[in-house]
Amino acid sequence: MTDTQRKRQREKAVVGEMIALYCRKLHHTPRNQLCPQCAALAEYAAMRSDKCPFMEHKTFCSNCKVHCYNPEMRERIRAVMRYSGPRMLTVHPVMVLRHMVESIREKRQLEGNV
Repeated sequence: MTDTQRKRQREKAVVGEMIALYCRKLHHTPRNQLCPQCAALAEYAAMRSDKCPFMEHKTFCSNCKVHCYNPEMRERIRAVMRYSGPRMLTVHPVMVLRHMVESIREKRQLEGNV
């Protein structure tokens, strides 16, 4: 598996876990199940990640200059991020810490402060 493929898998895993947490808490779905709207959002997010032409140069969508989500999905993913982001630390602390470290490292590289 290439580095780019690993990045895609990690990004999809983080987003998937955030959507699952959001759906479980706000839509009261059972664990390992998503409501139809959240399932569509998760599928859309995975598809966007699979098609991202910048994956070699970026780690996460939050560090990207181009926002490829359509406006409706962008608002939906923002709501998920706002809700799930702070709560992920208690649910998946290792995943969150890895995400934070990689994001900070990438932002420094983008700024040229390596």
